[in-house]
Amino acid sequence: MSFFSELRRRNVIRVAAAYAVIAWLLAQVADVGLDAFDAPAWVLKTVFLLLALGFPLALFFAWAFEMTPEGVKREKDVDRSASITDQTGQRLNRFIIGTLVVAVGFLLVDKFVLQDTAAPADQAEPAAVNIERSVAVLPFVAMSNGPDDEYFADGLTEEILNSLAQVPDLLVTARTSAFAFKGMDVAIPEVAEKLGVANVVEGSVRRAGERLRVTAQLIRATDGFHLWSETFERSAEDSFGVQDEIAEKIATALNVVLDEQQLARMRASGLRNPEAFITFQKGLQMFADAHAAQAESQAEALALANLELDKVLALQPNFSRAHYAHADYYIHLVIDQEWLAGSSEDEIANAIENARTDLKNAARTATSEGDRLNATLEYATISKEWRRLGELMTSAVESGECITPSWWSAWGPLLQTPAEETALWQGALACDPLNFYNWANLANTAINRGDFPAALEVASEGVQIVPHRQIADQLVLTHIGLGQFEAAMAANERYVESSYGRQRNRFRIAAASGNAEEARTILAEIAATSGMDDLAVANYAMLGDREQANLLAAQLDEQPFGFLELLDAADSCKCGAPFDLEATPNFVQAIDEARLNWPPRAPIAWPLKDW
Repeated sequence: MSFFSELRRRNVIRVAAAYAVIAWLLAQVADVGLDAFDAPAWVLKTVFLLLALGFPLALFFAWAFEMTPEGVKREKDVDRSASITDQTGQRLNRFIIGTLVVAVGFLLVDKFVLQDTAAPADQAEPAAVNIERSVAVLPFVAMSNGPDDEYFADGLTEEILNSLAQVPDLLVTARTSAFAFKGMDVAIPEVAEKLGVANVVEGSVRRAGERLRVTAQLIRATDGFHLWSETFERSAEDSFGVQDEIAEKIATALNVVLDEQQLARMRASGLRNPEAFITFQKGLQMFADAHAAQAESQAEALALANLELDKVLALQPNFSRAHYAHADYYIHLVIDQEWLAGSSEDEIANAIENARTDLKNAARTATSEGDRLNATLEYATISKEWRRLGELMTSAVESGECITPSWWSAWGPLLQTPAEETALWQGALACDPLNFYNWANLANTAINRGDFPAALEVASEGVQIVPHRQIADQLVLTHIGLGQFEAAMAANERYVESSYGRQRNRFRIAAASGNAEEARTILAEIAATSGMDDLAVANYAMLGDREQANLLAAQLDEQPFGFLELLDAADSCKCGAPFDLEATPNFVQAIDEARLNWPPRAPIAWPLKDW
C-alpha cells in the first residue's frame, strides 16, 4: 500500500483539512474579539503561534492513533478487519462541511454587518447644518477700564459661544476665528462672508463696582436686520445667568427649539466662578502667546500660563478646557532636549504622568463630544494606545462637532483613510475658517493622497485668507510636488517671513531639484544658525543621507516622546519612510501593536533619496 493511500486510510488528510478550517475560523474570531477589547498585539500573535504549533501535533495523532468502538487506541494495536476509519472519515467530512458553512457565515457577517456599522472611508462626510442657523459671536467690547474688564468681556463672549456650541442644530464659529476680529472695525456683511455664517452676535460689557450692564444683539448679515437685541442690568455675580439667557434667546431667535437636555448642556458648559472666569482668560492669553513664541522659549512661557491655569483648577476642578491646556506644558517639557538632558528619571516620569492625568481629567470632565475626542486622542497618542486611532477618527467625523486642532494631522498617512481625514479638516475649517492650522492640514491631507491640484487650490486660498508660514509651507511643497520649482521659490519668498522658514524651504527646493551640493550647503547653514530641529530626520532623508537619518531617528527612539518627532518627520518628508524601522525598535513595536500602515505613502519623489 502506498504512503499516500495509507494517509487517506488513517484520515490524516481529512484531519489536516478539518484542523486548517477550524484554525482559520478561530483566528478570525480572535482577531475581531481581541480588537474589540483593545487587547495588546502579542495576545493575537500568541493565538496564531499556538494554532500553528497544534497543526503538526494533530497530524501526528491522526497517524499514530485511531478511533475505535472501545475508544482511542494506537494504530498498530488495531486489527485492520475491525477498523472503522471509513466511518470516522465520513464523520470528518460532515464536520468539515459544517465548519465551512460556519466560516462562510462569519465572513458574510464580518463584511456586511460588522464593517458596515462604521461609515465607509470613501463615504465620510461632515454633518450638514442649515446655513441659516449659523452664527459667529464677536468679542464683546469692554466699555469700562478696570484692570480685568477686558478679560471679563472676553470670558463672557466665550461662555456665550460655548453655550451655543452645545446645540447640535447650530453651526457656531470657533473662538479662534471669531476673536480674529477683536478690536477691528469691520462691517457685519464682511465678517459674515469671511466666517461663512448667516448671522453675527455683537455686544458690549460695562462693569461699575458690583453692577453689570450687558448689551447684545443678533444681526442677520444679508440685510443688517436685528433679529434680537436686549440690554441686561445685573450684578457682577449674576453674569452667568446673563450668558445663559443671551445664548437661549439667540437660539430661539434662530428658530431652534431647545429641550431640557440641551438647556442643561448649555448651562453646564462653562465656568461658574467669577474669579476663575477672569483667570482662565488670562491663562488662555498666555497659552496663545507661548505657542506664538520661538520653540526654545515655549516651555518657559507655558509654565507661566500653567500658573494661571492652576488657579482656575483650584477654583473649579472639573473644568475640562483648563485640564487640556495644562497638559501641553508637560508634553513640551518631555520633547525638550535640554530639559531631558538635565532632568532625572523621576522628573521625566512625573512630567509624563502629569500630562496623562491632565488629559484623562480633560476627557472625563468634557461637556462636548469635540472636547472629549481631542483629549482622548492626545492621551492615546502620548500613551501609545494607537489601536484606538481609527475609531477616534471616525467618531470625530461623525460627531459633526468643531474639533480643536491637536495631533490629528500626524495620523492620516498611517491610518490611510484619506476621505475621513479630508472630511475631518473640512468640518474643522467650516466652523473655524480663520484658524491657519485647519487650512494647513486640509492642504497637507491633499498632498498626502497625491492630489496636488486640490492642495494648490486650498493652500493658495488659505494663504490669502490667513497669511501664515504653515500654510505657505504647504504651498511650497505643493509646487515641489508639481515640479514647479520657480513657483515654489516665489511662494517661499512672498509668504514666508522668517529667515529660518525660508532657509528650510530653499533646502527642500534644492533637494527636490536634485542639487545635492546646494542642499547640503543650506542644511549646514540651518544647523549652524538654528541647530538640529525636530525635522532634521526628514531633512537628511530628503538629502538621501540614510545613515544620518537613521542615526538621528535612533536617538529620538530612545527618548520618552521621541515617537512624536518621528511621526512629525514622516509627515514632513512626504517621502515614505524617512528612516529604517531597524533603527527605531521602540517605534516599530508601537506601530506593530497598533497594526498601523508603514511606510506612509510617498507623494513627492525626492531624487536624492534612493531608498
